[in-house]
Amino acid sequence: MEIFSSGKLSKIKNEEASGLSKQSGFPSPATHYAEPSVDLHKELIANRDATFYVRIDGDELSNYNIWDKDVLLIDRSLAPKKNDLVLVVIDGEFKVIRFPRAFLETEFILWGLISYIIHYAR
Repeated sequence: MEIFSSGKLSKIKNEEASGLSKQSGFPSPATHYAEPSVDLHKELIANRDATFYVRIDGDELSNYNIWDKDVLLIDRSLAPKKNDLVLVVIDGEFKVIRFPRAFLETEFILWGLISYIIHYAR
C-alpha cells in the first residue's frame, strides 16, 4: 500500500457568516427554511485530536473495497472489535488488515481503527 498523502484533521474556520441576504424589496418566503450546512468534522469525527486521514494511491486494497484516491479516516482513540479494518505497522510499512488477524505470524503495531472510507467518485 502506498500512501499518497496523510495528515491530521483540523477544523476549518467558517469565513461566511450565515444570515439573511442584504437585498431590497420583498424577502423570499423560503428564508426561514434554510438548511444548515453539513460539517463533516461533526458528522464523522468523534475525537479530532486522535483522528488522521490517509489518501490511498493504487488499487492494492480492492479486496477491502478501498480504491485509488480513497481517503481513510483513522481514529487512534477507538478500540477495534472483531473484523474491524485497522491500519497497522509491520516491518516499518503501513498495512490494512482485519482485526484480529490470527494467522499473521509477524508482530505488528496497531496504528488505529479505520472509522470511515471516503470513496473518490470520478
